Amino acid sequence: MDEQEIQEKQTEVINTENETEAENFEEKIEKLENELAFARADFYNYRQRTVKERMEIRQRTQEDTIKEFLPVLDNLDRALNAANSEDVKSIIKGVQMVQRQFINVLGNFGVSVIETEGQNFDPSLHDAAGTEEIDNPELDGKVITERLKGYKANGRILRPSQVTVGKFVEKETEKN
Repeated sequence: MDEQEIQEKQTEVINTENETEAENFEEKIEKLENELAFARADFYNYRQRTVKERMEIRQRTQEDTIKEFLPVLDNLDRALNAANSEDVKSIIKGVQMVQRQFINVLGNFGVSVIETEGQNFDPSLHDAAGTEEIDNPELDGKVITERLKGYKANGRILRPSQVTVGKFVEKETEKN
């Protein structure tokens, strides 16, 4: 075997090895592409499933919330039916009981009434609907009246209280 034949054999062996390597790489690429396609499909199915589960949880939560308020509605119906046959004081007492029941149900959801009267005005809790001139300097900047109750839940304000805030005005004395 001469040198040229040896070189041709080496070239042939190298070409064969390169072809085998290329085929192996193509097989690996195809395998990875298939794995990627399966991963994409799994992720798509996962997203669809979680969206569906969230919607179901939201619906069940709404249904559970509504169930909590149904006894309150039942008692309001009873109070309205009693309006035809009982005296006014009994009806007012019944409506007050329903109001307390309603507030208790809200409390079960972490909702509480924002305290107002006599409190210092706090713009994060109160919405000043107006001011009222007062002659007592101790009430300056304090809530005088509540126009609309405010509520908070779990540390977040659902609705600020609408209040009237006291503003101290010193009265001028007449000079003679």
